Amino acid sequence: MELFNFPAMLVAAVSALVVGFIWYNPKVFGNAWMKEAGMTDEQVKGGNMMKIFGLALFFAFLLSTALPGIVIHQLGAFSLVGGDPSTALPSYEAFVSDYSDAFRTFKHGAFHGVLTGVFIVLPILGTNALFERKSAKYIFINSGYWIVTLAIMGAIICGWR
Repeated sequence: MELFNFPAMLVAAVSALVVGFIWYNPKVFGNAWMKEAGMTDEQVKGGNMMKIFGLALFFAFLLSTALPGIVIHQLGAFSLVGGDPSTALPSYEAFVSDYSDAFRTFKHGAFHGVLTGVFIVLPILGTNALFERKSAKYIFINSGYWIVTLAIMGAIICGWR
């Protein structure tokens, strides 16, 4: 049972950038986001894009390494044996044999990605935005991006085998 799939995590990380290119496009939410964030076109274009996208990809990859623990239920059993299945009791192997593919679908991963976005990301971004005196629209644009992104990332990580 492969629980940490590096290619899936890498594709999931790249998917965050792809969703961002679409989500923050001026024809989608880009103009509304710029207005709510208090950003000008010059400010957006004035940044070091290699640094911004490089770090965004790095952060998305870090996130993709944390998602298996959220979207793949079998990691709970894996953690109970201390991460080394060779030292586990025979019951662990029986469990893995019976349940290694349970809930390992794109749909299930997307579901847990959405839950992660709604119950973890939204409260964090919302709290920050409140103290930054940002609008509800700002909160929903940014949280919406992460809810969609985490759904896609969760789907990739959980369903890819």
